[in-house]
Amino acid sequence: YPHVLGFPLAMRLLSGPGFPLPLLGLVHTSIEITRYRELTASGEYELTVHVEGLAPHRRGTEVSVVTGLRVGEDVVWESVSTYLARHRTTGAGTDRGRDRDRDRNQDQEKHGPLPAVAEWRLAGDVGRRYAAASGDRNPIHLYPLTARLFGFERAIAHGMWTAARCLAAHGTPQAVLVRAEFRAPVLLPGTVTYAADGERFELCDGERVHVTGGVYPLAGHGSPDGLS
Repeated sequence: YPHVLGFPLAMRLLSGPGFPLPLLGLVHTSIEITRYRELTASGEYELTVHVEGLAPHRRGTEVSVVTGLRVGEDVVWESVSTYLARHRTTGAGTDRGRDRDRDRNQDQEKHGPLPAVAEWRLAGDVGRRYAAASGDRNPIHLYPLTARLFGFERAIAHGMWTAARCLAAHGTPQAVLVRAEFRAPVLLPGTVTYAADGERFELCDGERVHVTGGVYPLAGHGSPDGLS
């Protein structure tokens, strides 16, 4: 929910004249959320958003957007979202997809593949419904026609929707670090498999992995509860 609250501020920054990348077509590639304590609905918070650097990527340029909630001087919730602007490059830059594949293979060798927990059938209007709730009306999430303008076969689900759906199924403690990598677009409509074991989870379609992530309790804080 704090991510949704901060989204209008993030859009003001990303659409401002000083931001060097085009807003339309930005793809959310990862998020890291740290919740340090329970967030009450009646609490008063200071919300801040800032952009933290640009980095070359083999498929374009990445940018990080940091959203934070404070109570006085204390940060109680923080997220770091990474977005990719796809454009032609000279081939220089990071290859995070290959690095993630290597890390996942090493993780599977250590722990084994994640067991399937549930199969989810996603309707074609998931992107439009989440856009109405979140304010994220990026054309890649709305209709096949608008998504094709940016190289996608059909509309794709928002990364934050897939992460929230996985976390709702997994559960989170009050004080927690959550990581999610959006590795491949989830085409809409579609059917995906949610798999999880311990702190790890992922969203798959056959051999194709769409989302990988983990839920890591912060030592000495809180008790199990849903993600605020």
